[in-house]
Amino acid sequence: MIAALTAASLTAAALAAPAAGLLAHRALRRTQAAAALRIDSPNGIDERGFVRIGGIDQWVSVRGEDRANPVVVEIHGGPGAANSIYTARTRSWERHFTIVRWDMRGAGKTFGRGGPEGQGEATFERLHEDAVEVTRYARRLLGADRVVLLANSYGSTFGLRLARKHPELYSAYVGTDQNIHTGGRDTSAYDALLERLRAAGKGKQLAQVEAIGSDPYAWTPRQQATYAKLSAQSDPLTLDTIKKVVLGSMWLSPLHSLRDLRDFFKGQTFSERITGGTAGFDDRADGTRFEVPFFVFQGEHDVLTPTAAAKAFFDEVEAPVKHFAVIEECGHFASFRRPERFLELLLTHVTPAIAATPAPGRAS
Repeated sequence: MIAALTAASLTAAALAAPAAGLLAHRALRRTQAAAALRIDSPNGIDERGFVRIGGIDQWVSVRGEDRANPVVVEIHGGPGAANSIYTARTRSWERHFTIVRWDMRGAGKTFGRGGPEGQGEATFERLHEDAVEVTRYARRLLGADRVVLLANSYGSTFGLRLARKHPELYSAYVGTDQNIHTGGRDTSAYDALLERLRAAGKGKQLAQVEAIGSDPYAWTPRQQATYAKLSAQSDPLTLDTIKKVVLGSMWLSPLHSLRDLRDFFKGQTFSERITGGTAGFDDRADGTRFEVPFFVFQGEHDVLTPTAAAKAFFDEVEAPVKHFAVIEECGHFASFRRPERFLELLLTHVTPAIAATPAPGRAS
C-alpha cells in the first residue's frame, strides 16, 4: 500500500548522487551481500525459482543451513510487498530455521514473470488458496509434517485465517505488524492519524484523510492505499524505517536486478485490488480460538497496524500456548528493523512451543 511512497523515496535517493557512483556502490555492496548469503553447510538448502502454484508460475525461495531445522513459511504484506528483498537482513534466521519466502501472485518476481495479464485471478480468496498450496509444497520438499506460519502486516490477514482453518498444516502461528480487522468498529488508528496531521499542520493531507472517511467498508482499494501512505508519511519512525530498512534492503539486495525493483513497485500498485472487500473483515467474529501455539511480536510504536489493537485481540485468543512481545524502538516492519531481536523471540518462545506441542488430534 506504500508503493508510491517508496518509489518516490528511491527516486529521490537516485537523483541525489551521480548515477555512475551510485551504481558502482550498489554493485560492490550486492557482491558482498551475495557472498554472505552463500550456504555451504552439508545439509543446507538454497533453492530459488518458479513453482507452479494456482495455475501460474510463482517465485519461491527456500533457504536454510540445515534441512532438519524447523520450517518457516512466510506470508508477506503489502499487498504486493514481497519479503524476498530482506534476505540479507535476515541471514541469521537461516541458521536456526529453513525460511520459505514466496512472492505472491501480483507481487515481486511473480508479477515480473507474467506481467499484469499473467496473474490470473488476483483476489484475496485465490491468494489464500495459493498460500495453502505453497505450504503443502514446502512440506513435501522438506519432509516436514507441519511448518511455522509467519505472517506480517497485510499478510497477517491471511495468516489468521490460515492458522484457524488449517491446524493440520501449521505447528505455530507468528504474527508481526499484526493487522486486526474489526468490521469498521474501531476507528482509533484513523483518529490518531487525524491528530498527527493536525499537530504537524498538514492541512492538505488532513483534508484527504477526512474525505476518505473513517469507515473502511466504504474505501476503494485506491483509498486504502492512500490512507496507508499518509499514515506512513505522518510518522517519523515509520518513514525512517521505510527509507533505511525497506528501501535500503531493496536497493542492495543481491537477488534483485533493477528490473526486479521496477516490477516490485508495479506489483504493489497492481495488488491494491486484493484489498477490495477485506476492510469489512471481522477477526473476532471469525473466532479467537486457535488449535496451534499463537504468538504476536509487535513493534512498540506501530501506527499502521496499532500495537494496542493487536494486544487487545491477542488477549482474547485461546490457544495451547500463546505469548505477546513488544519489539522496542520499532514501529511497522519491526521484524526487519530489528531482525536479531525478532530471532531471539522466535528461539525463546516459538521453538520450545513447537517442540512441546503435539499436532491436533494426536496423543502426546
